[in-house]
Amino acid sequence: MDTDLAQPRLDNAAILAGLNAPQQQAVAAQATHLRVIAGAGSGKTRVLVHRIAWLVLNKQLAADSVLAVTFTNKAAAEMRKRIQTLLGAAARTMWIGTFHGITHRIMREHALAMGLPRNFQILDSDDQLRIIKRIIRGLEFDEEQVEPKRAQHFINRHKDEGRRYAHLSHDVPPEQTYFMQVYERYERHCQRGGLVDFAELLLGVYELWQQRPDILQGFQQRFAHVLVDEFQDTNAIQYKWLRALCGPQTHITVVGDDDQSIYGWRGAKVENIHGFAQEFPESLTIRLEQNYRSTNAILAAANALIQHNEARLGKQLWTEGVKGELLSLYGGFNELDEARFIVDRTRKWLQQGGALNDVGILYRSNAQSRAIEQSLRQANLAYKVYGGLRFFDRAEIKDVMAYLKLLVNQHDDTALERVINVPPRGIGERTLLQIREHAKSAQLSLWQAAQQISTGMTGKAGRGLVQFFALIERLMAQLPSITLPQLTQQVIQDSGLLAYLKTQPGEKTYARIENLNELTSAVTQFVENLGSLTEVSSQYADKNLPHFLAEIALDAGERDVQDNQCIKLMTLHSAKGLEFPLVFLAGLEEGLFPHHRSLNTKELLEEERRLCYVGLTRAMRKLYLSYAEKRAFSGNVGINRPSRFIEEIPNALLEKLNTNNTVRPALSAPVKSSSSMFKQAKHLGSEFPFKMGQTVMHPRFGEGVVIGGEGSGQMARVQVRFAQTGEKWLALAYAKLTAL
Repeated sequence: MDTDLAQPRLDNAAILAGLNAPQQQAVAAQATHLRVIAGAGSGKTRVLVHRIAWLVLNKQLAADSVLAVTFTNKAAAEMRKRIQTLLGAAARTMWIGTFHGITHRIMREHALAMGLPRNFQILDSDDQLRIIKRIIRGLEFDEEQVEPKRAQHFINRHKDEGRRYAHLSHDVPPEQTYFMQVYERYERHCQRGGLVDFAELLLGVYELWQQRPDILQGFQQRFAHVLVDEFQDTNAIQYKWLRALCGPQTHITVVGDDDQSIYGWRGAKVENIHGFAQEFPESLTIRLEQNYRSTNAILAAANALIQHNEARLGKQLWTEGVKGELLSLYGGFNELDEARFIVDRTRKWLQQGGALNDVGILYRSNAQSRAIEQSLRQANLAYKVYGGLRFFDRAEIKDVMAYLKLLVNQHDDTALERVINVPPRGIGERTLLQIREHAKSAQLSLWQAAQQISTGMTGKAGRGLVQFFALIERLMAQLPSITLPQLTQQVIQDSGLLAYLKTQPGEKTYARIENLNELTSAVTQFVENLGSLTEVSSQYADKNLPHFLAEIALDAGERDVQDNQCIKLMTLHSAKGLEFPLVFLAGLEEGLFPHHRSLNTKELLEEERRLCYVGLTRAMRKLYLSYAEKRAFSGNVGINRPSRFIEEIPNALLEKLNTNNTVRPALSAPVKSSSSMFKQAKHLGSEFPFKMGQTVMHPRFGEGVVIGGEGSGQMARVQVRFAQTGEKWLALAYAKLTAL
């Protein structure tokens, strides 16, 4: 017997060892249904994994009667690894995966019942968009009027809500009717080609269960216990899917944090976790509030902030760790000053023994990174913008993947369009247009249409089509006799992609060739791991290739961030689930964060506050907050006031800094009289056009009194106390003040 896979000797003491009291309570809960409110850094994954082990041991459950669902392949892999450490070989039969991964597996079991071919193909986002663009052209719509990406969003949003084209109301504005026509054509196209997009995985399986109660009952009887991670992020169709799966005898455990529900813009419904106790009456709620990540000061600030949200289940994070430093607040003169401050404090961190990869710089909008990147480059500090182009999104890799998709399904129109003339083989846009028109009129796939058109066609295009068909058919014939890595190498060579790349000028050519070489290594690694992921045991490509294509499609959109000794820059949405010893939260200004689109809606404003809460709780040891009083942002220059989120953090937790690193008056402190401020302010230099106590007029803020100033030249700033809006620091060069 393989000792690494042998069943470990487990007992309750071993499962509960090292857990705090609420964690132990959550792991061993006897409730029919369980909701665990797991605060940031409270060890929720450990609780989820140990609860699964406890259920298998104490409830005498077979491992394959447990279903664990999460949101990312990375999280699913980590969960599988930890469970296997506890349960040994038994964990291999357990259903652990993402919503999309689990539904894909169900679809493979019941493809025929769903009207799908056995070798149906999964569309990634790019492939879906290409189909939608082609449909818009076919309908002769103007792409400026019917934007493909908006049409894609329209389709996916309705699918995520569980709505087909047939369910939509036709009493809608004209723009919506265009999108509805695209949706109708898109549904027909996917049905004809055996194509399945991400949203279809969940919707299709849910509809199968509604139409075939016998199949649903089989899954309800199969799974005695369902566990769901990040439950606050579930959307409408995911919740419907879970609700249908949980039959009268099914137990469910959900783990999540309503205070970290930040994906409303993509369909997540915080109401799902809020209403759990009503939907599942025989349920117990346990809160995990002990944090193992951040200092007391950081947690106190996060607690104070989030308490301003009314719609929450409520909890109070705490730690047995150190009190920690105060949060530092910096008010920059402009966005460049803010960026220079971030660089300066990063250098100090490095001088004190910290590392580059300790540092996370977070912001509300991607556009904010420009000034920060510029300052980091000037300081020669290595950085990476989190969410850069991933390996399987690179053009040369997607080309090879399109060839591989055609070997499984020649009727994959998107794949064919991508590579029919890549590398160039004389098949131009005119020939492609002929193929598309023939496919449309004859209701054929592009492959079928191209074969019919090529008959009798002469010239370069005709020869190119013949060569293309011969290449695909030759590679298809080899599927049962060569391995997947061999097939991949064959595609790279025989397609002419490698030879073509070698003829291209520029430094990027070498990187693209290296990417093709790396693809073969990635395929080899996939095959080596295949035995533990699926039931496939064959070494040949005809069996392995469909699983490889599905794995890559399911993984699309996730970003692989390597710890490569560099500073990480990212949006707050991208920061979810990460942590850094040193965090900078930049751009805390009204209208930017919270975003101006959220200011007039309570629900949106509360989600913005949750987003800020997520940002605060990414910090482990030190947290800097910053804003710019004047920001050139998205082509506009504006005077900003600090975010309300700053004011919601107690003054006692903030060290407030100005550009000279001296303590500034608290933002929320009462405004002092102008006479007392005059006594504290320094005498203004001769370069200032205004005097202390002088009355001035500003075109936006109205009448005010000069109470201070600093700097010289382009960096000069003047402090004015306005009658209506209080004190403001203004750039002298841009203030447009008029003396009265």
